[in-house]
Amino acid sequence: MMRRAACVGLLGVVVLAGCGGSSSGSSLPPGVVAVVDGNDITVSQLETTMKIAKLSMKTSYPVVGTDEWLQLRTRALESLAHDEELRAWARKLGATVKPSAVDAAVKQTLAGAFPGKTAGTIDQVKLETEFKSTGMTRALLRHRIETKLLAAAAAAKVGGSPKVTEAQIKAQYAKDKATLYVQPERRQVRHILVKTKALADQIYSQLSSSDASFAALAKKYSTDSSKDSGGDLGVVNRNGLVKPFADVAFTLDQGVVSEPVKTQFGWHILEPVGPILPKSTKPLDAALTKQIRDQLVEKARQKHIAQEFARAEIELSRNIEFAPGYGPPIAATQ
Repeated sequence: MMRRAACVGLLGVVVLAGCGGSSSGSSLPPGVVAVVDGNDITVSQLETTMKIAKLSMKTSYPVVGTDEWLQLRTRALESLAHDEELRAWARKLGATVKPSAVDAAVKQTLAGAFPGKTAGTIDQVKLETEFKSTGMTRALLRHRIETKLLAAAAAAKVGGSPKVTEAQIKAQYAKDKATLYVQPERRQVRHILVKTKALADQIYSQLSSSDASFAALAKKYSTDSSKDSGGDLGVVNRNGLVKPFADVAFTLDQGVVSEPVKTQFGWHILEPVGPILPKSTKPLDAALTKQIRDQLVEKARQKHIAQEFARAEIELSRNIEFAPGYGPPIAATQ
């Protein structure tokens, strides 16, 4: 079910993005509903987008011809025009993407959504079923992925390398200090997780009355992924654990094995293997300084890219032509 939901999100949902205002044209060739920077948006493209919306919306899809349907069609056309504006922006900046790179990205996307029997392959049956159920086509998917890559290439050209000062870093740290950088009580713990109390009692008895290795028993019996490391969970935060487990893990002496503990996950035998590290605040050391600097640089970069595209979009949207009955689009409501 999770994979199905992801696939529908990937292939079947119309993104109703907004674009700027425009003028309505009457001299467009047959089969063309709009022209953006000299590139056609065809009736076929719009029909495919509307079909995707219909299959996604199901019973909530409006009746054809109603105001609600016309608004949906307008937004679908806005989305197509917005994509063409991104492509036009990339062209004006000289940003390009090789067809082979697009092909590779398409394959990677489909292999991730519909994995075949061997790594990197595509289950064609599942893919065709998804296309049929969502209305997506190979051509449209490729076009969208190519648009995304072109937009990224354009962003790389205008993004630059924003400067971030030490004062900005310190201010950001001070702002987030009480929320992001407070470290609760922590302790290194290992455990063995099993499904039944009877097995948990058996393991506890072995650990209490013999030289049995905790790590060996974890590898043999535990159902948790930590079994591969002998049950070691590493250093865990108290508030990141379920309460019955945390209550025992943070009250036992170091090196003492607990009696079986019941949680919603099953039965645990646990052992604290390190001291309790008290609650503290992560200092603004070199590693955190770099982390905050990188975050601020990327935030500033994304803001600059958005501003650059917004300026380009204003110019591009002035010259969009729509066929009679298709535009201009309603105002963007993002």
